[in-house]
Amino acid sequence: MTTVADILNRKGPKVYSVSPEATVFDAVAGMVEHNVGSLIVTEGETIHGIITERDYLRKIILKGRSSRETPVREIMSTRIAYASPEQSVEEAMAVMSELRIRHLPVMAEGRLAGLVSIGDCVQQISSDRKARIAYLTDYIADRYPR
Repeated sequence: MTTVADILNRKGPKVYSVSPEATVFDAVAGMVEHNVGSLIVTEGETIHGIITERDYLRKIILKGRSSRETPVREIMSTRIAYASPEQSVEEAMAVMSELRIRHLPVMAEGRLAGLVSIGDCVQQISSDRKARIAYLTDYIADRYPR
């Protein structure tokens, strides 16, 4: 069983963050700079929420608000689901699918340990299946030579 920790071991624990007082424009610029779809909203070690591309589209663009004047705290999502490193990739993916979210912070021992996306989970599951197919193909070829 592949775990969330396996994904973090592959991609690393780096999580990009933004202050709740930063402007939405600054948050979007940070997402673009780091090529990510979300930022964790923090003050020091305290997590206040998450801001995503979806928050920007729904709460700024569609409402005609100014991203240069609106602080992140006004549009961030404050109800956050978390994963643990020991959780299976399938479980993390199920949580994201059920909640219709694409980013899941990972908490270990009360601290932010990383962030996984639905894309990370899909990539891991695909990689695991390819490895399993290769193993079975080799097994059959060895067991039943032509």
